[in-house]
Amino acid sequence: MREFDLNEHSLRELNLALHDDSSDSLRVVNPAGKHSIAVGANKTITVDIKGHVGYYCAGMNQQATIDIHGNAGPGLAENMMSGKVHVKGNASQYCGATSHGGLIVIEGDAAARCGISMKGSDIVVGGCIGHMSAFMAQSGRLVVCGDTGDALGDSLYEAGIYVAGRPKSLGADCIEKDMRDEHKQELAELIHAAGLIGVDLSNFKRYGSARKLYHFNIDNAGAY
Repeated sequence: MREFDLNEHSLRELNLALHDDSSDSLRVVNPAGKHSIAVGANKTITVDIKGHVGYYCAGMNQQATIDIHGNAGPGLAENMMSGKVHVKGNASQYCGATSHGGLIVIEGDAAARCGISMKGSDIVVGGCIGHMSAFMAQSGRLVVCGDTGDALGDSLYEAGIYVAGRPKSLGADCIEKDMRDEHKQELAELIHAAGLIGVDLSNFKRYGSARKLYHFNIDNAGAY
């Protein structure tokens, strides 16, 4: 495993190494909250980050597996396409924004706008999430093992949301839906893929779109 000490190496050197055909695993030490760590990976590679990261870590990820042994700043895995990003601590705002695919795991809490405009990724949060999460989420699944902030799933399209705790409030056009056997199976598979242990699946409820805001209707003007 090739090691990058960010007290000695530049971020540019690290991010260029993501595309080096001779590298299939990297270890990053002393990240010290630096921004844009491990951005732009587009091949099968493992990146092990020992510490906290700043803004936009793992952005635009394709195929790579990126483990963060600490907390992550805003914009984690923004516009991610595939692969897996796993945070052992907490994540700040707009985690997984516009993400198209892959799996994002936050073992702790995630702040506001988690999964905003997600377009096909799966996000599993072991703790709680903040307000306006899954705003305009188009497809994919968001699993929350704790509580959520205000306006969960506001203006939701076809993304699925599973919450074990209590949503503070649901956003416009987001409603609770039936939890059928296929949804219980889907939830179990997501929790297993995330590697979370001891999660009681019986506590979860499912939320989705009421599909009333797909087309403008003057009677719903106050909800837009």
